[in-house]
Amino acid sequence: MSGAEILGVIVAYQVALIAIGLWARRRTRDHTDYFIGGRNLGGFVASLSYAAGSSSAWSILGVSGIAYVQGVAAVWLLPGTLTGHVIAWFVIARRLRDASRANGWVTLTDVVCRDLSGGARRFATGFAGVAVVISFVFYVAAQFQGAGHTFAETFGLPVSTSVAIGAAVILVYTLLGGFWAVSVTDALQAVVMFVGSVMLCIAAVVACGGFGALFAAVPPEQMAPLGANVGWLAVGFFIGMVSIGFGPLGQPHLLNRMMALRDDAALRRGRVVALAWFVVVLTSMFLTGLAGHALATDVADAERLFFQLTTALLPALVAGITIAAVLSAVMSTADSQLLVAASVVSHDLGLGRERVSVSRLIITAIVVVAVVISVWLPEAIFSRVLFAWNALGATFGPLVLFTVFRWRYAPWAAPAAMVVGFVGTVVFYALPDTPGDFAERFLPFVVGIGLLAASRGGLSKESVDRDGAPKTGAIVGDIVEPASSPEEWEALGPADRGDSATGDA
Repeated sequence: MSGAEILGVIVAYQVALIAIGLWARRRTRDHTDYFIGGRNLGGFVASLSYAAGSSSAWSILGVSGIAYVQGVAAVWLLPGTLTGHVIAWFVIARRLRDASRANGWVTLTDVVCRDLSGGARRFATGFAGVAVVISFVFYVAAQFQGAGHTFAETFGLPVSTSVAIGAAVILVYTLLGGFWAVSVTDALQAVVMFVGSVMLCIAAVVACGGFGALFAAVPPEQMAPLGANVGWLAVGFFIGMVSIGFGPLGQPHLLNRMMALRDDAALRRGRVVALAWFVVVLTSMFLTGLAGHALATDVADAERLFFQLTTALLPALVAGITIAAVLSAVMSTADSQLLVAASVVSHDLGLGRERVSVSRLIITAIVVVAVVISVWLPEAIFSRVLFAWNALGATFGPLVLFTVFRWRYAPWAAPAAMVVGFVGTVVFYALPDTPGDFAERFLPFVVGIGLLAASRGGLSKESVDRDGAPKTGAIVGDIVEPASSPEEWEALGPADRGDSATGDA
């Protein structure tokens, strides 16, 4: 396999991404365009950029690696992850789009803080900003590690050099075009990831001699559907794996795609494309990981199995496309997260509000910190990504659900749920692992939901009208059918929308 041919494919790909950034720069006139694309995103671009932004290096390197290590038990990643995306697209997307358009919401913090005022709002906004920036710094660092693995395995470059190259390209096109550049390049990268993962999976299955031979090569101890876990340990493992599905409900860089959808037609198209993409790509990488037992030897690092199989099975041109798929996974997530982190600092925390130049400086600073962490504090990509994924899901997911359904809760419960979700995830991440990491992935989210639901009992009689509706703040109420358009949302009264009586949201 010629390294020069692979390098040529990758260089051409990077040039195309930067060209898209230059094109998108002409469509970026103000901070709303820069952060949310003028709310004019079509279905294909929204769904593919959502898929690419969600997947990151863990969907390519992490899933194939964990399938190689855990065997058949890793299959629970698929329904767990897909459940969250189904809820996001079929339950949350339309409600969130309508509400954000009617209220002028730009970031997820706007959404979850909409009922708060005064000190509670300032604390929640500040805490949300800290949670997003911390999570995304580590999330982006994991993506840069993926870039480092790619260049190190393909060209023998030092990891530090590899990380710097990947970070520089991402930084350039993100700075140039903002949301439009990120969304369009992510859509392109989703296509490359789809093609690359399917090609390698097909090559691996054929090389094994079919599915029967593939599964026959898996060690017997890895054929158990719940691994070595039995009894309550098996229950914990199952809950932990399925709870990965809570993550999409609180990811700012994914939900802002839904906030930017153009219309209902775009939403319907996006649902089909996004979910089909996840099924095909994750299944392909799961099967590729299992095939590693038959096709690879001396696998020192399971997250580099992908490169071993690419080198062994594919011709140079196809290998170049497949390796570009890894870089796509890295870049498509990192650029989205950099943009959201900048929007949080600029829009939510008010540092350089509505000044694109300040947002670009913030993105540059985050890139520098993430590069330092990825080079000097390396960790498994799968572990680092899922920590940030779980932390954001638990911090924002419960409030997103309560917001889009217009369930009511007491004002104090919003910041409390955010703190419990984020701090709980950090604490359980630092403690010894539980089966399936269920403590880290499941408990903080569920406790946050419980706090919001229980907060009705903390409201005084004076704060509730005769029919049980709140005068200020909110309580948990019945599910209300969503407004079908921004105009219908605006026509609702503050109590029906879940707005606070002060209107300060």
